[in-house]
Amino acid sequence: MATSLALRSTLSPHITTSSRDAPAHHHHATTSFSHHARSQQSGASRGGDSTHVRSRFVHGAGTQLNQRREAIVSCALHGSNGGGGGGGGRREYSSDVRKVFSRNVRFGELGFRGFMDGGEVGRKREEVVCCALEGSEGGEGEGGDVGAVRESSDGFREKVEAFGEALSSGFPIWVAAACVAGMMRPAAFTWIQGQVQIVGLSITMLGMGMTMSLDDLRGALAMPKELVAGVLLQYTVMPTAGALISRLFNLPANYAAGLILVACCPGGTASNVVTYLARGNVALSVLMTAASTFLAVVMTPMLTSKLVGQYVAVDAGSLFFSTLQVVLLPVMVGVLMAHYLPGLVRRVSPLAPSVAVVTVAAICAGAISQSASTIRQSGGQVLAAVVCLHVAGFFFGYILSRVLGFEESTSRTISIEVGMQNSVLGVVLASKHFGNPLTAVPCAVSSVCHSIIGSALARFWRSQAAKLPTSDDAVLS
Repeated sequence: MATSLALRSTLSPHITTSSRDAPAHHHHATTSFSHHARSQQSGASRGGDSTHVRSRFVHGAGTQLNQRREAIVSCALHGSNGGGGGGGGRREYSSDVRKVFSRNVRFGELGFRGFMDGGEVGRKREEVVCCALEGSEGGEGEGGDVGAVRESSDGFREKVEAFGEALSSGFPIWVAAACVAGMMRPAAFTWIQGQVQIVGLSITMLGMGMTMSLDDLRGALAMPKELVAGVLLQYTVMPTAGALISRLFNLPANYAAGLILVACCPGGTASNVVTYLARGNVALSVLMTAASTFLAVVMTPMLTSKLVGQYVAVDAGSLFFSTLQVVLLPVMVGVLMAHYLPGLVRRVSPLAPSVAVVTVAAICAGAISQSASTIRQSGGQVLAAVVCLHVAGFFFGYILSRVLGFEESTSRTISIEVGMQNSVLGVVLASKHFGNPLTAVPCAVSSVCHSIIGSALARFWRSQAAKLPTSDDAVLS
């Protein structure tokens, strides 16, 4: 413990250096840390310079793209194991450092990633301490060669990250373009339905799971207040808004029924994608989606029957299976991959934002293509009503969350969960349980509106998050 605190106090003044200041502090960091390491030796230093420690700050263009600051400390300890006390001191110090950096050993390499602030590491900003500890057992003299852990920027990975950032920045544009394409050329997108949608969202959720950790999920489960409040807002704000807006716009009975039906549906799985892009609490978003979907077995038919006057049956088995297949299983697989296969996740994670954008855009285009002719004939009344419904959900979800005292990230998450509905479920229920096909039109329009509004909001919040400090910016201090 004493060694841990001493190591932290020695490293802290230098690790907190920003990327642009790092080169100027390179030599000073090396000198200070080397002196501390040498002071740990006991006895006579007959092995010569038995300990040598190098400190490097590694910064690249890729880090700038993500506004992250990486402080990489590579420790190489040289020395003999024989003679007087020098070699023994080196080995003792090596053992102490191993205790400090005993977590998360990577694939047999003598590298340790010590996450000294509660085991948490930022998805976009990482402060990683890497120690390479190696040495030979024999003889007097110089001792064995030491392997050092090296962090290098990969050119291809940087290009993929840049492309993903650019694609994410234009998310609303791509979704709107896909919707227009689905309207103009419906035959090209009608195949995007059913199992294709499930596979696409499952891959997207897998990518998001890779950005999470087991600590993230435990933290979300430790927030029952936020989870309960979010689900309650989901089933109060939207149904109430749906009933009021349908009367305000004096919608025909079939359109009014469809609007209220989609307002009574649970949160959509696409909300997890938008939360991810908005830099909200993805773990909380996943749990809220799952909880509201489970409750939909009771809440959706009950609320719809009261507000519409007609009972709507819900297939509980199908809802449960869809939740497992599209949300819970892919996310948990991603979390486990991030925990056990960090090298693989590091290589493929830059693709996640691009996959998310393309998937949501394609699903929106597919939803529009299924009802393109009906939507063109329905006029602007339904469109205006649906837009007002989702704007009300986003707005009151955020405002009420702030009133309840939740922090920014949680409020964003609840806002997105309340504002975005499982419109596909609404389309299926309307088609199956209502005789008039026009009832499904507001649900189909909803799938487009909440994606465009949500993605635009995510774009705004993403730009704001880049300017504000987050918990991921915490450094070793």
